[in-house]
Amino acid sequence: MEEAERVELTVDAVAPGGHCVARVDGQVVFVRHALPGERVVAEVTELHRGFARADAVEIVEAAPERVTPPCPYARPGGCGGCDLQHVAPAAQLDWKRAVVREQLTRLGGLTDTEIDALRVTVEPLPGGPLGWRSRVRYAVDAAGRAGLLKHRSHEVVPIDRCLIAHPAIQQLPVLGRHWPTADSVEAVASTGGDVVVTALADGVPTRVDLSGPPPAADVPGGPVVVEADLPGRPTAQVDGPVGSAAVEVDGSAAVREVASGRDWTLPAGGFWQVHPAAADTLVDAVLDLLAPQPGESAWDLYGGAGLFAAALAGRVGPDARVTMVESAPEGVAAARRNLADLPRVEVVAARVETALARRRITGPVDLVVLDPPRTGAGAAVVRDTIAASPRAIAYVACDPAAFARDVRTFTRAGWRLAALRGFDLFPMTQHVELIGLFLPPSR
Repeated sequence: MEEAERVELTVDAVAPGGHCVARVDGQVVFVRHALPGERVVAEVTELHRGFARADAVEIVEAAPERVTPPCPYARPGGCGGCDLQHVAPAAQLDWKRAVVREQLTRLGGLTDTEIDALRVTVEPLPGGPLGWRSRVRYAVDAAGRAGLLKHRSHEVVPIDRCLIAHPAIQQLPVLGRHWPTADSVEAVASTGGDVVVTALADGVPTRVDLSGPPPAADVPGGPVVVEADLPGRPTAQVDGPVGSAAVEVDGSAAVREVASGRDWTLPAGGFWQVHPAAADTLVDAVLDLLAPQPGESAWDLYGGAGLFAAALAGRVGPDARVTMVESAPEGVAAARRNLADLPRVEVVAARVETALARRRITGPVDLVVLDPPRTGAGAAVVRDTIAASPRAIAYVACDPAAFARDVRTFTRAGWRLAALRGFDLFPMTQHVELIGLFLPPSR
């Protein structure tokens, strides 16, 4: 095979990354825009030692689960943000469940019997597969056009609308404008009703005014808020240097989120779940699996703004100790601000592995929530966590492969994966969120 060559092939099983597996003359080909069982013409996009990547550019025999993508940019050579728009919504859940199962087998070392006992499903969130993404980062090309990136590329695809973006973001006057000084434009529509747009150049806010044409050059200055009137929508705010309609503020724009019965204030660029229903869904699942009891102590590791710490504190009561560990300064500041009414919650500013290894936090502890980044907790953190002798650990994972690798570490230490739930926090994409319950040998 050669790059750009077109080959007809039969598509096999799904694979991580939004691909399906196929073979041509014994060589593995990872095919996007395809479904298992289909006969397609695929165009080779990359060649590597031992495998190739390709896009299905013609469907010879379609699978029954195939649908027409609602977005015109979700196609070979188009936007790379949505991997599964060609798959019926219910089949997307099956696709993700199959990926989770494959990773637990191949990387987690679990047997088919063990996986069957978990009865893993991927549950949809309310709201449907479109209009859910409350945080969008648009890339800006050399011509100043905002858009999204191609798959595995830095090339920007100019678009006029992103259909998975929150409706308030879709109505912003961001796309179709000229952005001569920006590298990217970030838009946030919070669950508290705030809409904020941040334009960045080399990580520094650029000069922007959504109420009129953007200026031709940057003017030095601190962060500001620019307000633009959007009929029928909340006021849009732009976090960038001064423009003609700008009002200077001290610090980055903040947004209000509502979750777990509380209001949360955090920087517009701070981490928060991108699906409006995600935070409550994850909190409910974690509490259901851990079943905290009054008086129990708890750790919230990789705690972010403190979502799980607050939920745990509400269950274990005012006399119990809850310790949250977070390394990002913005997350630490947000947690200390938002959890100020919970005096028994301690916020530790440190990397989790450092806090455990250097005994910034010490066991024993009753309950642990692990919510690591995409790379997973890792063997050292898993071992140090179970050394604190918790009765249960809830592991929140956004990458099935990293989760599966940590499953192997748990099981080698004698712990077992007692329950596993999947959630479709990212419809139309290949991503899936998992929450696993790990129990020690004695339980």
